[in-house]
Amino acid sequence: MGKTLAEKILSVKSGSEAKSGAIVVAKVDLAFVQDTTGPLTVRQFQAAGFKHMANHIKAALFLDHAAPSSNRELSNDHILLRSFAQQTDSFISDVGDGICHQVVAESLAKPGDLIVGADSHTVTAGGLGAFACGMGSTDIAVVLSLGETWFRVPESIKVVVTGNFPHGVYAKDLALHLIGQIGANGATYKALEFSGDTISNMSIPQRLTVANMAVEAGAKVGLFPADETTRDYLLTQGRSDHYQLLFPDDDATYEQIINISAARLEPTVAKPHTVDNITLARELKGTKIQQVFIGTCTNGRLEDLAVVAKILKGKKRHPQTRVVVAPASRKVVLAAVNAGYIQTLLEAGAIILPPGCGACLGLHQGVLGNGESCLSTANRNFKGRMGNPEAFIYLASPATAAATAIRGEITDPREVI
Repeated sequence: MGKTLAEKILSVKSGSEAKSGAIVVAKVDLAFVQDTTGPLTVRQFQAAGFKHMANHIKAALFLDHAAPSSNRELSNDHILLRSFAQQTDSFISDVGDGICHQVVAESLAKPGDLIVGADSHTVTAGGLGAFACGMGSTDIAVVLSLGETWFRVPESIKVVVTGNFPHGVYAKDLALHLIGQIGANGATYKALEFSGDTISNMSIPQRLTVANMAVEAGAKVGLFPADETTRDYLLTQGRSDHYQLLFPDDDATYEQIINISAARLEPTVAKPHTVDNITLARELKGTKIQQVFIGTCTNGRLEDLAVVAKILKGKKRHPQTRVVVAPASRKVVLAAVNAGYIQTLLEAGAIILPPGCGACLGLHQGVLGNGESCLSTANRNFKGRMGNPEAFIYLASPATAAATAIRGEITDPREVI
């Protein structure tokens, strides 16, 4: 009997026949933490008496959630993580280098990898064909020392997407549509595995966007095949030797198959305060927005900034709407500068933040005021997510965000493109 992508990867990493529902102990290729979860991992690693990292594991620490730090407590956490990285000879991505999930995709993840991170959006690397999932800080401490951990092999849901996206519709709209269709708990501890000609034609940045959102439906992982598009992306990153072809077997068994016609999708928005509370952008016309936030591990990549810059070219933000942009990595900033996107955004009235998480989780750089509404390209709109439980967060694509920035109210991007 054939295997799903999840079963294939866990079989290789555990050296066993990993079928859905089974418990396996598997070797981890990459384990990482960031600056809000990493300090606990380091302290638990030390409290357990661990002295060394597992020989085969790649360990990485990221200073991205408070980048640069906004208070002395966070600065002291950064000191702790830098010191630990030096002591253990671990990879360190410092302030300004970018968001962990983007840097992992650019530099560390490869098809067939088993990746765990102390951050729920570790699932992003599934866009490259890696089994990648979030774990608790203490679990990561154990993985760093032992190099392995246990998994229950998830059942898989096959999501088949066919056809072409209409004008003004993007990968983010697909992700929001899927979550709205199955619900925030619709794929709890399942593997969402994506296929179909729409998926085959998707760029890696678009795949990373969809994989990133898989956890918002409760999924353990969001997995894409590793194909020629994956190979070409790794080549552009100078990592062609990291490529391997990876597809599920034709006779793999899925718990459920979901079919989506890309041609029928429209620009979609998640309303406060849950990601599955979706509606169409055109149905929210007139909803005033005080801040537009463009960036995060979901939509802070070069392709996203290109879409925004094209819409904002020669235009200005609405005078009552702030536009905050946080590129996902240093590489993205450099490429966006060279392409002229940053100049376009600045001329339109946007504020450019350092590469990092920025306003996404409400630590600094874009906290909302009481009663204010933000349209964000992030992945979560829970009450208080951006630092104020008296504010309101809407989620949408970069195109919808750019259109909203011009009008000062939620706007279907097809009205301004």
